[in-house]
Amino acid sequence: MKKFKLSKTLKSSLLTYGLVIFAYVLMQILISGGHVSSLMQGLLVPLCVYAILAVSLNLTVGILGELSLGHAGFMCVGAFASAFFSKCVQDSIENSFIRFTLAIMIGALAAGAAGIIIGIPVLRLKGDYLAIVTLAFGEIIKNLVNILYVGKDESGFHISFKSSLDLNMSPNGVQIIKGAQGITGTPNDSTFTIGIVLLLITLFIVLNLIHSRDGRAIMAIRDNVIAAESVGINITKYKLMAFSVSAALAGVAGVLYAHNISTLTALPKNFGYNMSILILVFVVLGGIGNIRGSIISAVVLTLLPELLRGLNNYRMLIYAVVLIVMMLFNWAPACIGWREKIFGGLRKKKNTKEAA
Repeated sequence: MKKFKLSKTLKSSLLTYGLVIFAYVLMQILISGGHVSSLMQGLLVPLCVYAILAVSLNLTVGILGELSLGHAGFMCVGAFASAFFSKCVQDSIENSFIRFTLAIMIGALAAGAAGIIIGIPVLRLKGDYLAIVTLAFGEIIKNLVNILYVGKDESGFHISFKSSLDLNMSPNGVQIIKGAQGITGTPNDSTFTIGIVLLLITLFIVLNLIHSRDGRAIMAIRDNVIAAESVGINITKYKLMAFSVSAALAGVAGVLYAHNISTLTALPKNFGYNMSILILVFVVLGGIGNIRGSIISAVVLTLLPELLRGLNNYRMLIYAVVLIVMMLFNWAPACIGWREKIFGGLRKKKNTKEAA
């Protein structure tokens, strides 16, 4: 009887799914036992948000090989599009599951559409030029949202880029987007369970794309554009596919983020340059192209400042040391050689046992 054997890629994917599910089950056990503080429970949804952002950006940076610094802009598009939708239909769609599911779809579509619109002209650029243009896109989106005023009354929607006084609404009208004040009163539909489900869906999409024929074409473009084009690979098509999927998944993270807070504002710390750099740090420290490493890096670097909060004077120093150690462990030639020696020896022993 022939022995059934899983492929290497399937084993790796199942291990990634298993780690996420194990972490979820462990947290639920700790929460039910009262071993997790309210502060840490408040970080569970943001952890899922950062993990989704890191995985989605790794699709652009690690798999496609393009440096994007505007990922927070796509998150902003998804967050405000979904929050606007939820605020408008809050009274008409009372079922929170249906309303939140539709909000996720709208946020993903809006961010994906923004990715296509930006990607068509931007992906013709390379290297630093691409990074600068995507960075500018993120800042433009943030600043546009900060001056946007949208209201609704019996005659429909009213939009202004000056002030709420220019909306010309009836006395019964409701202002939904209030410029720099953002959107208030968004339904609090995000939960840790929903965040884990969205993270698993993100992993399923990204991992299946990477291991598909399209994923191999995208990685061929990353390795050598001229060689990929010479064998008939449509460079523009596959670049745009990876970029738009990455943007749509960032929009999903934005939806999860927007429905976890009471007031959504386009502050620099939420959707600005620093947020894009933070997501890039997750990707780089976790390993460019390493999806599982992106999740672990996002979780560790998000939890670490909170776990070290008791060490007031040394908290950021320890955080910086951990960043340096992780960078050296992942990228220093000596550490890479040491890892290959250790894990290569373990793999060799395993293969020898299997052969025996």
